[in-house]
Amino acid sequence: MTTKFIYTLLASIIVFAGCATNKGPEYDGRNYNQIKRYEVGTVIKSRPVVIKDDGSGKFFGALIGTVLGSLVGRSSGKTLATLGGGLGGYYAGSEIGKANGEELTVELDDGEEVVVVIKGNRFKAGDRVKIIKDGNRVAQVDRAVE
Repeated sequence: MTTKFIYTLLASIIVFAGCATNKGPEYDGRNYNQIKRYEVGTVIKSRPVVIKDDGSGKFFGALIGTVLGSLVGRSSGKTLATLGGGLGGYYAGSEIGKANGEELTVELDDGEEVVVVIKGNRFKAGDRVKIIKDGNRVAQVDRAVE
């Protein structure tokens, strides 16, 4: 692979990575058209958490690190640079892939208490929330409009 090809590939990834312009919630392509259920309740407690990388950050970090590492050095030095780039990219990708999140303890209107973990920090005790469920998974949590 030539250096020009690699730079073109990296530029393409950066350009096309953010093509979706909608700022709303993101649904999986397999289940966006299914009926969802929701429950309404009041946040009792909120605490910050860190959500670990789902594996994609590690994968892309290792891939990009390996490609960039392969551009450095010659002979056995090139092999070490490629390996080091892959390992460094793996670590960096796992750190970049982490997200700030929030663990919410919610008292539902039927009296049941549930714990929900979401990305971002948007709620505090006393907030009314609507938990949209996809089966037993949480699809999203929004402020309840009453």
